[in-house]
Amino acid sequence: MCGIAGIFAAGPDPIPEVTLRRMTAALAHRGPDGEGFHVEPGIGLGHRRLAIIDTAGGHQPMFNEDGTVAIVFNGEIYNHVALREELRALGHRFRSRSDTEAIVHAWESWGPGCVGRLSGMFAFAVWDRNRRQLFLARDRLGKKPLYYARLADGMVVFASELAGLLAHPNLPRALSPAAIDDFFAFGYVPDPDCIYQGIKKLPAAHHLLLSQGQAAVPPPQCYWQPRFAPRPRDEASAIAELRDGLSRSVADRLMADVPLGAFLSGGVDSSAVVATMAGLRADPVATFTIGFGGGDDETPFAEAIALRYGTAHHTERHRALDYIDAAREQAVIFGEPFADSSSVPTHRVCRMARRHVTVALSGDGGDEIFAGYRRYRWHCIAEAVRAHLPAAVRRRIFGELARLYPKLDRAPRWLRAKNTLSEVGLDSALGYYRTVCKLHDEARRGLFSPQLRSALGDHQPSARIAEAMIEADTDDPLFQAQYADLKTYLVGDILTKVDRASMAVSLEVRAPLLDHKIVEWAMTLPSSLTLRRGEGKYVLKRAMEDRVPAANLYRRKQGFATSLAAKFRGPGAERIAARLLSGPMADANLFDRDSIRLLFERHAGGHADNSAALWALLVFEGFLANLDAAGASSSASLAAA
Repeated sequence: MCGIAGIFAAGPDPIPEVTLRRMTAALAHRGPDGEGFHVEPGIGLGHRRLAIIDTAGGHQPMFNEDGTVAIVFNGEIYNHVALREELRALGHRFRSRSDTEAIVHAWESWGPGCVGRLSGMFAFAVWDRNRRQLFLARDRLGKKPLYYARLADGMVVFASELAGLLAHPNLPRALSPAAIDDFFAFGYVPDPDCIYQGIKKLPAAHHLLLSQGQAAVPPPQCYWQPRFAPRPRDEASAIAELRDGLSRSVADRLMADVPLGAFLSGGVDSSAVVATMAGLRADPVATFTIGFGGGDDETPFAEAIALRYGTAHHTERHRALDYIDAAREQAVIFGEPFADSSSVPTHRVCRMARRHVTVALSGDGGDEIFAGYRRYRWHCIAEAVRAHLPAAVRRRIFGELARLYPKLDRAPRWLRAKNTLSEVGLDSALGYYRTVCKLHDEARRGLFSPQLRSALGDHQPSARIAEAMIEADTDDPLFQAQYADLKTYLVGDILTKVDRASMAVSLEVRAPLLDHKIVEWAMTLPSSLTLRRGEGKYVLKRAMEDRVPAANLYRRKQGFATSLAAKFRGPGAERIAARLLSGPMADANLFDRDSIRLLFERHAGGHADNSAALWALLVFEGFLANLDAAGASSSASLAAA
């Protein structure tokens, strides 16, 4: 895996090489094995390399035969060997074994259509001197990131992470009020937006073609769209097809010239990946697990898989993690506010794995494509109720029940019905938004200052979910919810978490379940083969029953998420109060200090569980503190917002 950066001018203008080198240096953690640059009038390309394939000959920027096409690339192309044969037949000559070179020649032969021929994870920039064009592209699911912005002087800058862009002295740094609202709603800033105004993330499955002489940056173009198109299929054939597809996908991702292993939580997805890996390798698979003790400790389940397949298993146990200090780390790792608390243990397991391997396979994506989240079940139930009751009746009856029902934060999950009742009383998209929203609209806006509320106008984070469900082009509520997650939560939270947490320690992570062919295949399954009688991942579990113990397949889903409620009471409470009620948070003029104090006091006193809101506020405080540490006054940066 690598880091890329670049500067593109509207004409043959000189490129500030010192600035380009500074932008590239900010990405050194993504590529500790070397750096490379190409500068000519109108274009500058920078690259930091993490050597995985052709470690001796894969240096970047890489060029075509006559040096007129150059590329900087972050990712892996798993079908590059087949592409090379096809491109050789078209007359191209290869000088390395690197997958990067296949993209260069694919661009020469097929132009923007080259992305449709690539299988893998990628973000890259191709400069074509003859066409005077810069081509930016991102993979179908958004596994690899790419930020870009147009500067006041007309130049366009791009980089793998915000840190690369922020190294440019002319980059605008005004915060976006809408992005702040989105962050506190979802826990991340959804694509294509960014916490800073004027900076965009290239959306997943999109490319952007920039031509010298253009007056403005054109809109990105979509080249792939996931489509749910279920067709009749018996269970036995679906199981066989899934096993074959997973074996192919895992085999593709074993391609590496460096040590390779796998994350192993002992859950369905990681167990399926490790079991498949073990069947494809003669040597033991290196596996990595992190545990924290207590009732949510997953290490026994991981050890059961490790023992069954004789893996070289590594376990690291932590008594506790300091989430208060970790909130400050988030800004450094992610560049913008990011409030998925599971990123903290994810970073720890990546750091442990990197001591042994350079590449790790993960089980990411199984919940989204095989309907593993509990919220899918509740959404389908709510939708069934909606289908039989007029909207006015639902809002009146269930809205009143939700108002009267107590908020039982500490009760067993089946008794926490307040959100479910609220969802039933709403329309479909708004109801699902309520299930994924971290801090609901009324509570969230209550924390904001009058100035921020005024700047937000009529902005509604829920519109993203509604737009995605319309775009899904299906009447099935399960498919609508899955599609919304593919377009928002998967790329904005899950894949962002894994990419930044792993690249912070120079580890490449590959996700076999998110091979685009498996995703397309899964979308042809009838919903009865993914969500059956309230049980998610039905076909995946059936496919693994002879390879993974039943205790691993059918246990309650845990994951890395942990309750922060107790961690934010007791000895840590004073530190939280100090960070949220003074310093950058007080100076920013974004929040209502009295509302934050009340939120904190109710939690610290045990009267409510406000840990999710407190964590998001702590993460945002860490972001503001990082702005100050970087020399950009948070108050000055926020005044423009």
